[in-house]
Amino acid sequence: MKKLDELMLDRRQALGLGLGGVASTAAFALVGCGGGQAAPEASSTEASGSAAEASTSAAEASASEAEAKMVQIDASAFDSLVDNGPVADDASIEANEWAKKVKDAGKLRVGAVQTSQLFSLLNEVDNRVRGFDAGLYQLLTKYILGDASKHEVTLVQSSTRESVLQSDQVDAVFATYTINAERQKVISFAGPYFVGHQGILVMADNTDINSVDDLAGKVVGVQEGSNGRAVMEEFAPNAEVQELGTDEELRTALEQKRIDAYVVDATLHMGNMISNPGKYRMAAEFGPEDPLGIGLPLDSDGVDFVNEFLSKIEQDNIWADLWKVCIGERTGIDDVPEPPTIGA
Repeated sequence: MKKLDELMLDRRQALGLGLGGVASTAAFALVGCGGGQAAPEASSTEASGSAAEASTSAAEASASEAEAKMVQIDASAFDSLVDNGPVADDASIEANEWAKKVKDAGKLRVGAVQTSQLFSLLNEVDNRVRGFDAGLYQLLTKYILGDASKHEVTLVQSSTRESVLQSDQVDAVFATYTINAERQKVISFAGPYFVGHQGILVMADNTDINSVDDLAGKVVGVQEGSNGRAVMEEFAPNAEVQELGTDEELRTALEQKRIDAYVVDATLHMGNMISNPGKYRMAAEFGPEDPLGIGLPLDSDGVDFVNEFLSKIEQDNIWADLWKVCIGERTGIDDVPEPPTIGA
């Protein structure tokens, strides 16, 4: 499974770097022209500057077009859902050492990311983070402290998620964190709160493929170096597998009909569907489960408290509503999945 919390260069940062180069070239050209004198013929430097400016303008326009086309999260619906979340009674908090520590501190310290389109993405306009993970930790903040804004985020990477818990820098980690036995030696997990699978991506107008069984006899693309070929051998042994290097290469092959379907972690497909509305369709999900959990200090009684919180939001349909706002409405997937069994 590709990790969802890989750091990505922000589009605006990339464009900013390009514009900086253009500004410098333009300034040099102005200084070179004396007042009242005819401007000399364009030098190679000026020509390069013009070319760079045109290239940057084209890139900026392309980025703006892509951003406008992207299905953005419904910020007002997300904020309303979080702000109206449940609040735990005082007795439940007092009876739990982990929750009482958070309550006494007046804030929930969270390890998280801010670059995941589906799960935790920073909006630079209003400085709020939204997504499925972000919604959960804000709801948990409201549950303990009565105010969803009373959280403090420490940015984490895959390599630091255990260490921030072990050193007591955070109270919990929400970062598309897969539960596995190796990690459970050093930290504890609440959940799972989300279960990932392999997904089958096809073009939106493809009506032939609707399940993993339909891949028999089809050309199916997977990523080189992933477990895609092994997954296909187990679940669709009669498909013809073609390996390509990157997600972009595989989607290009799909669009050019060099492959009939593209199989990889379903959440990656969902991100592509959000970025390209109406272009692709998720034909089905299948394969081994990838359970995501909430990281907590080893042997913390916070596991019981957070699991009770997760059970409550599942029973009250808040989990389903959060899924719709963060994922379903943005990908065009109408069927809300069954929430995972807590503690399984």
